[in-house]
Amino acid sequence: MSIQDRPIKHHMEIEIKPVTTRSELSKFIHLPATIHSGEKTFLPPIYADEWNFFDPKKNSSFASCETILALAWKDGKPVGRIMGIIHKTYNQLHNERNARFGYFDCYNDSKISRALIGFIEKWAIDHGMEKMVGPYGFSDKDVQGLLIEGFEHMPILDSACNPPYIVELLMNQGYTKEVDCMIYRFPLTDELPQLYYRIIQRSNHRNEYQVIEFTSKKQIKPYIVPVLKLMNETYDELYGFVPMTEKEIKDFADRYLPVIDPRFVKVVTKDEKIIAFLVGVPNFTKGIQQSKGYLFPFGIFQILWAGRHTNQLDLMLGAVKRENQGLGLEVAMGLSIVESARKAGMEFIEVHLILETNRRMQAEMERLNLPVHKRFRVFQKSLIN
Repeated sequence: MSIQDRPIKHHMEIEIKPVTTRSELSKFIHLPATIHSGEKTFLPPIYADEWNFFDPKKNSSFASCETILALAWKDGKPVGRIMGIIHKTYNQLHNERNARFGYFDCYNDSKISRALIGFIEKWAIDHGMEKMVGPYGFSDKDVQGLLIEGFEHMPILDSACNPPYIVELLMNQGYTKEVDCMIYRFPLTDELPQLYYRIIQRSNHRNEYQVIEFTSKKQIKPYIVPVLKLMNETYDELYGFVPMTEKEIKDFADRYLPVIDPRFVKVVTKDEKIIAFLVGVPNFTKGIQQSKGYLFPFGIFQILWAGRHTNQLDLMLGAVKRENQGLGLEVAMGLSIVESARKAGMEFIEVHLILETNRRMQAEMERLNLPVHKRFRVFQKSLIN
């Protein structure tokens, strides 16, 4: 038999396998750092958080969802990953039959992306779903969407940092826009409109509201659960939001309390009841990159050092009770946090992920004449032929 007649073993085939072992989960969690090694704008996750997030025993969101994790394999090595989620509670609340995909990543290879997306679409169809949306996690508090504008800017905590090719691979699979959300950046050297100060003067005349500031995490602790319950009340109309259970509230608080700086937490009360809040955190991007996502042995110190020496504050969460909206409370908290950021020597504030459908917040950004700094897109595709 000549060499031309011998069977040739093809090494280009892509195999998709569900994640079933701890070793495979480790590969799933760490794969993006391998794929995007050397990319300046890649931000690794905090791996201790990732292990907790993907553990059904520690992440109570799994209880109300059907889920699957999968890896793409080529020549015996992982080359892509994806997660499928069917949020039964959300679908029931909204009378939908939607599946979600999230944590989608791979090398720049259309064969890999087609295999991954095709696998998760078939999984969704087999579960009776009619539409796929994503990237999206269990709720809007997880990383959502793909970055589609602002690739040159550094990422912030809990936001996507994908390269442009990931967007192209997904769109080539027939995915189109579902909804956009934006990040805005405010230079603290800019003067705030005089209108804001007039609003503050009017609201101060009422003497009904008190802006509470903090100097220690111990002072914050009693406010955490009421603040997160206020989120449940006010976020229910936002895309993808699912009210948190008591267990999820506790998990969320435990996850973020360590990185909270008391100077950048503002709470408004009326008759000793919380009616509004705003939370910012120092930008930790450089420290997380230096630590490569590992807290130990020295990563925690690199992250904390970055937070103390950053020139940027990232606004992460905020809400005002519906019956108290439009009274200037957002402005009062905003001015207070701007003052605190300036005192801390910061030069910029980034406002985290505002939905394009949130017209009230969009109007505030327009009033400040702020351009979109980064734009993220959640995609969709019908699964009905």
